[in-house]
Amino acid sequence: MKKYFLAVDIGASSGRHILGTLENGKIKFDEIYRFPNGMENIDGSLCWNTDALFYEIKQGLKKCRELGKIPVCMGIDTWAVDYVLLDENDCPIGKSYGYRDSRMQGMDTKVYEEISLKELYERTGIQKQIFNTIYQLTADREKEPKRLDQAKSLLMIPDYFNFLLTGVKKTEYTNATTTQLVDPETKDWDSSLIKRLGFPEEIFQEIAVPGTFVGNFTEEIQEEIGFDCQVVLPATHDTGSAVAAIPTEDDQALYISSGTWSLMGTELKKADCSLESMKANLTNEGGVDFRFRYLKNIMGLWMIQSVKKEFDTEYSFSYLCEMASKQTIPSIVDCNDESFLAPDSMIKAVKDYCIKTSQQVPKSEWETAAVIYHSLAECYARTIREIESLTGKTYEKIYVVGGGANAGYLNELTAKYTGCTVYAGPSEATAIGSLLLQMRYAGCFKDLKEARNCVAQSFEIEIYEPENIGGKAS
Repeated sequence: MKKYFLAVDIGASSGRHILGTLENGKIKFDEIYRFPNGMENIDGSLCWNTDALFYEIKQGLKKCRELGKIPVCMGIDTWAVDYVLLDENDCPIGKSYGYRDSRMQGMDTKVYEEISLKELYERTGIQKQIFNTIYQLTADREKEPKRLDQAKSLLMIPDYFNFLLTGVKKTEYTNATTTQLVDPETKDWDSSLIKRLGFPEEIFQEIAVPGTFVGNFTEEIQEEIGFDCQVVLPATHDTGSAVAAIPTEDDQALYISSGTWSLMGTELKKADCSLESMKANLTNEGGVDFRFRYLKNIMGLWMIQSVKKEFDTEYSFSYLCEMASKQTIPSIVDCNDESFLAPDSMIKAVKDYCIKTSQQVPKSEWETAAVIYHSLAECYARTIREIESLTGKTYEKIYVVGGGANAGYLNELTAKYTGCTVYAGPSEATAIGSLLLQMRYAGCFKDLKEARNCVAQSFEIEIYEPENIGGKAS
């Protein structure tokens, strides 16, 4: 009898329920339910509708029952850094703010009044990004102190959904590290840092690693859904699960988890919290089995997604790539510039950057797309040079996983600009990573190496050789 495992993978623009199983040593999966997601403007703030998202989680579970494919366990992953505050009655306090909301502006200055950026990096190894949880909590402290006064629990978004399903509160390790409040040596909350910043210690929950059993459905959920299920922690940070599904154990390879964001890096056994690493703005996010995902967070396909929304005509991403590949505009923008984080118009933001830097201004949507694709590939090449300098290694392979694995033109440019062989796939790496960790919990794999080998055997990987596409860019 088949054992089914359920990955609930919720991204910034959509969520999906993916049922997986092992057949003849290979992973098979089907998407059984999909739903939209996005930040909503509530009284001038960008927020998540967690009630609507939990409703959709339950609808997808009901779909399992309709299909007669009841999972033995399930796991939820989402984006990082955002959280829900609960009061003494376990009710949410106020809004569930999204990481693109503007309330964090100036909060870095407030944090550095208590601890310098250098010391903060030395203590956590986490890349400075203004939307990190540490700055969001500082915004609570400075702008809405009653939220923290009333709070009895803080749960990251996927941990909150796990709590609603099971009644059990746990904070998953990979997501916890993105708060910039976890000690990379102890793998636990940095309590002295939390005190120093004036955050209430008692709201932070026990940290648990991927593969931890959270609990079974509550009786109320069982009655509503129609079955019981074990809830198990994957890497609840979607990138953590995606990296778990990289089809190699080669430590001379880099990865790009390519989607709304491009997370580019390698795996380390020990965090690099050096000044040089900080200056390169690399981060040491927690990974599976306490590996560190040593990476840079690059703006990613969010830029292309935003441009696509501005077009008068609905074009497919493949057509967008095809048209962009025909353009010759040489302009390059800094994909990590804050002007691209949440502009009213991405097309205008790209044009304005080109004007500001005295470069050729794109005149059409296709030229704008070409600028973005080339800029992403150029950013990948710069990031490789930084990582090579800091690790002392030379990298010849890049594994691209996630939705961006399907962006053939970008993969070609990545091979050209970096001089590396690009291995693209699987595109559903986040869900697959979640399934792998659930399967390992259930005893299907003895370790991560065996699980990754199974990914390599289960999915087609497309290869882009740099010498076939014009060689390494200067």
